[in-house]
Amino acid sequence: MTDWLKEANAQREDYLTDLISLMKIESVRDDEQATADYPLGPGPAQALAAFLEMADQDGFRTKNIDNLVGYAEWGEGDETLAILAHLDVMPAGNGWNTDPFDPVIKDGNLIGRGASDDKGPGMAAYYALKTLKDQGVHFNKKVRFIVGTDEEADWTGMHRYFEVEPAPTFGFSPDAEFPVINGEKGQVSMLLDLPGGNGDGDLLKSFDAGLRFNMVPREATAVVEVADNEDLVTRFTAFLDENPVTGSIEVEPDGAHIEVIGKAAHGMEPEKGINAATYLATFLKQLQLGGFAKDFVAYVADYLHLDTRMDKFNAAFSDPVMGEMTMNAGLLSFDQQTGAHIDMNFRYPKGITPDEIKAAVAKVAEPLHFTVTYQGGEVPHYVDPGDPLVQTLMKAYIHQTGDQGVQPEVVGGGTYGRLMKRGVAFGALMPTTTNTMHQANEFQPVNDLIMSMAIYMEAIHDLVTD
Repeated sequence: MTDWLKEANAQREDYLTDLISLMKIESVRDDEQATADYPLGPGPAQALAAFLEMADQDGFRTKNIDNLVGYAEWGEGDETLAILAHLDVMPAGNGWNTDPFDPVIKDGNLIGRGASDDKGPGMAAYYALKTLKDQGVHFNKKVRFIVGTDEEADWTGMHRYFEVEPAPTFGFSPDAEFPVINGEKGQVSMLLDLPGGNGDGDLLKSFDAGLRFNMVPREATAVVEVADNEDLVTRFTAFLDENPVTGSIEVEPDGAHIEVIGKAAHGMEPEKGINAATYLATFLKQLQLGGFAKDFVAYVADYLHLDTRMDKFNAAFSDPVMGEMTMNAGLLSFDQQTGAHIDMNFRYPKGITPDEIKAAVAKVAEPLHFTVTYQGGEVPHYVDPGDPLVQTLMKAYIHQTGDQGVQPEVVGGGTYGRLMKRGVAFGALMPTTTNTMHQANEFQPVNDLIMSMAIYMEAIHDLVTD
């Protein structure tokens, strides 16, 4: 029997070289720099071009579809195994100890944006496929390694792929955790809008928090105008002493500038973060605000603060198989002239609908003068754990790691795996490794990545040679 871990270790140096070269590309979607050639901004398209050039040199058949998505292909057959990864990354944000786009290896960990989500795992799966190809393994199925450039936002590229290319027979996405994710909750965002304006008394001039809907906001800022700035500073200092956040306050001619710093986390597990926006609103609730500014602060402080399960809305929901519904308040803003906007992102199990979620939000938000809408989203996805795909992937993971007794899992995250009826997520985060996706100082242990490459080698081999 082939020693897949030995084969993976033989690829370590080349793998890290190619991976780090991709991690150096700041492949964050940037609509402000979008052009005909760079439909999502230059970074994602540059990462796609770099990957396809690499795959072309490695001997794969490659195709670039509209600078949005591409693939490397090998093998022949009536069935197609798809491996779906993504080259785009989240904005770096603040709080890093190193340059997020100049990766370093320290204490055995690869540190940089994309190390864990998803360039590190994606390249591990690619190198697994490449190694099998180079060894002359006979593929009885076609394999397409498909890379998207907008997974962290709207999935623009991968949706385009499924519009213009044949649907794969089955596949997996190396964009989650081991052992196997055979179920993914549905996703939908509730969008709340409110007019601007203050009443008499203290003024909230602006409020801003969040980088993306699927990140817990690490920073939140506000500009307020009050009669007694010295008292405001005293109260804010006391607030920082009593809560698990840091921050600063500076009195400027246009008002007091307040910043609160919490902890970022992935929007599928908002309880693992510290939402700076809701803490800032909780402090601002002490002020004598009026008008729509008062409604905005009251809603965030009274209903969103420390509630990721909708308990304060009397709308908590759980399914025995898929687990609890979660809510992340990821984007929050207020401008006294133009109004307020809040994006509440939900990960929901089967058994509840977006309409029911909207009704629960509206019952609380509309009396505070918000309008509530929602758009798009993904329905819950589930593949039976007895499916041969799930069984083959589980076998590879258990054989390589010796981790007995594990079972397929359901998560709140959304991966490209859900785009296929027989699609799952498969690695590469190990069960005992800290999840730093969407956080500052994102990392992945190098040995974990090499082990994941070995797991992918065995899994792909068994899927295409049966």
